[in-house]
Amino acid sequence: MERKTRSKFLKVRCSCKNEQIIFGKASSKVKCLVCGKILAEPSGGKIKVKSRILEVL
Repeated sequence: MERKTRSKFLKVRCSCKNEQIIFGKASSKVKCLVCGKILAEPSGGKIKVKSRILEVL
């Protein structure tokens, strides 16, 4: 029996061109590792992404 997960990882791109993988249900603010800009904020269960989503992993 295969388990299905509802949580996803997202590949996002910051305005400084850094690509980063973040968790789709993060419980704290996610910052860019290069410039420190906030990429996503928690909002209930899922996150509110403030950058460009490149891919859902």
